[in-house]
Amino acid sequence: MPKTIAIVEDEPSIRENYADVLRRHGYQVQTYANRSNARTAFSKVLPDLVLLDIGLEDEIDGGFELCRELRGLSPTLPIIFLTARDSDFDTISGLRLGADDYLTKDTSLPQLMARISALFRRLEAMQQPGDSSSNNTLVRADLSLDLDRLTASWRQQAIDLTLTEFWIVYALALHPGHVKKREQLMQDANIYVDDSTITSHIKRIRKKFEAIDSEFAAIDTVYGMGYRWKE
Repeated sequence: MPKTIAIVEDEPSIRENYADVLRRHGYQVQTYANRSNARTAFSKVLPDLVLLDIGLEDEIDGGFELCRELRGLSPTLPIIFLTARDSDFDTISGLRLGADDYLTKDTSLPQLMARISALFRRLEAMQQPGDSSSNNTLVRADLSLDLDRLTASWRQQAIDLTLTEFWIVYALALHPGHVKKREQLMQDANIYVDDSTITSHIKRIRKKFEAIDSEFAAIDTVYGMGYRWKE
């Protein structure tokens, strides 16, 4: 069954242009011009992925608020900001709210499709029925990652990670002590983002662990090189 992508964008021509491209790639598409209509629809049935602008009609930051509301409905729903706003502040704000990716509207269509495909690969992995007799779990001291269900826990407390955050943690924890350059981290985690986006994801991941454990320090920044998981 085709995946459903929702586009929340207040400019009709831009909205329909992206919708047309996605349909030609075999996706079902839902379109919304404002936060109110999108929120009403999402409260009934969630799509498989959301492309989200920040400014929505008379709401300058309506997309940010909708992202927050979506994360309340699902911690793993793939969310991509697609916006003309390219400041570091907006990028960091979007990722802190739980978006999986942040793109500007000058991003090429092939690049957009590549990022959507990468998120759907992980979504499909999560939706595979787990074998109750299997033990496909990565454990690193206080960390436990269930690779069948894509769930994480720290000191036996669940942590709500987005799909992107889960695979970043997995890529780091798979080989403790090994420094992962940002490029290697993208490759190992099967994600397709830029360096600044990786940095923002790492900050958000740390905050989620620190909310459970104020002394959390397992993710180490190796300045000028990348990151590593400390044993």
